[in-house]
Amino acid sequence: MKKLINGLLIGIMLFSMACTPTQKEQEKKVPESPNVILVLVDDMGYGDLSFYGQKTLSTPIIDKMATEGMHFTNMYTGSTVCAPSRASLMTGKHTGHTNVRGNLPAQLLSDDELTIAKVFKNAGYVTGGIGKWGIGHPPPSDDPQKKGFDYFYGYINMWHAHNFYPEFLIENGEKVPLKNKTTLVDGKNPWADMPEGTGVAAVREEYVHNLFDKKAIDFIEENKDNKFFLYMAYNVPHANNEGGPFAGDGMEVPDYYEFAEKDWPQPEKGFASMIRNIDNSVGMLLDKVKELGLDENTMVIFCSDNGPHQEGRHVMEFFNSNRELRGMKRDFYDGGVKTPFIVRWPGSVKAGSKSEQTFAFWDFLPTFADLVGGEKPVETDGISFLPTLLGEEQAVEHDYLYWEFFELGGKQAILKGNWKAVKLNVRGPKEKVIFELYNLESDPEETNNIADQHPELVKEFEELFLSARDEFAVTPLFESDGKEVETPF
Repeated sequence: MKKLINGLLIGIMLFSMACTPTQKEQEKKVPESPNVILVLVDDMGYGDLSFYGQKTLSTPIIDKMATEGMHFTNMYTGSTVCAPSRASLMTGKHTGHTNVRGNLPAQLLSDDELTIAKVFKNAGYVTGGIGKWGIGHPPPSDDPQKKGFDYFYGYINMWHAHNFYPEFLIENGEKVPLKNKTTLVDGKNPWADMPEGTGVAAVREEYVHNLFDKKAIDFIEENKDNKFFLYMAYNVPHANNEGGPFAGDGMEVPDYYEFAEKDWPQPEKGFASMIRNIDNSVGMLLDKVKELGLDENTMVIFCSDNGPHQEGRHVMEFFNSNRELRGMKRDFYDGGVKTPFIVRWPGSVKAGSKSEQTFAFWDFLPTFADLVGGEKPVETDGISFLPTLLGEEQAVEHDYLYWEFFELGGKQAILKGNWKAVKLNVRGPKEKVIFELYNLESDPEETNNIADQHPELVKEFEELFLSARDEFAVTPLFESDGKEVETPF
């Protein structure tokens, strides 16, 4: 009997040991879903941050953010211009499936569309959008609050967002007047035929970047006891495209810092100051999160909507904004669609870590759904990169990335492994279509078109260019006349 009892006790002990998690397993906990601050800047190049190789300008705060989190070397934007890139970010769809595929004519997201804001809202988060919406028309035609945001303050229309000293902004669907006044010529507004708010200011009292900073701090403080998602979409270092031709400078700022003394063209002093302001703003957000004791429960993300611009009299090469990458805004070469990407989440994302895996803006929605334990989106081109952030195996990877842009003759691009295919003039006659093929491993600068050496790959990519997309009647990609859509930005 004693032997039987001892045997039972030993068996129970062994069973208990088998069922009890090891210390290592106990320590590996799924982190609680955090607050999320997504900082999206406008037209910043892959090489505009000193952490990513900028030699002339310094971004110490964002650099420190990168050392405290994970930085990515192969994050691609949704498109090569504002509206479709932001639409892709919001919806989890690439530009072959989203219904916003260019800037002109302005297109809208459906109010029924699932967005990242709705993912957070459905999970019980308070959602705020501050800055540049940049998709579609001014209200009431478009309203971020119908896209999942509890609160919005900023610009709706992208032309309005060119003006850093506008006469008004939009707050929760209503106009909020500012103290700025638009320049008049012979008593008339020279931009009267453009969307309301466009122009160059004569009276500059309230710089919107500073207003956005204040609203962001208010939003964080007001929701310190709630789960919150803050989409912080600054409209710099984009140019005031009307300021370039009108005043010779579309890079206006209230303070040029030490750059005022540099022997640089005025627009370059403005660009440098915008980069400084962005760095300071990120620091302000991080400081507020720490002050409120939310540091380890807040994920902060930094990225740009597309590649660098050459507008407002700013010259992209002045600061070597793209390093060795070819192209810029409106191109599908890597210089137009590759962004610096940094994620900081103390205690969950390993400090000083790096990812070389390939992701894109349409991965944000499934990643956020994964993060908050929400329902997995059915209609998405994206994959969750949460495993990568948490230092786990990224079991699901992209077979390819696809982009299209119906403006400027029509363009398409596909990235599949190390191979990049770019098609130009696709809306024109077949004899004018250009097909380019690059091996990014051996030719990251995309200077050696080897399409004629790989006919089998050309055939494979041509099939993908057709199958990866849906036809879209509003902005058809394939037209026989080859007419270009003019775009002023």
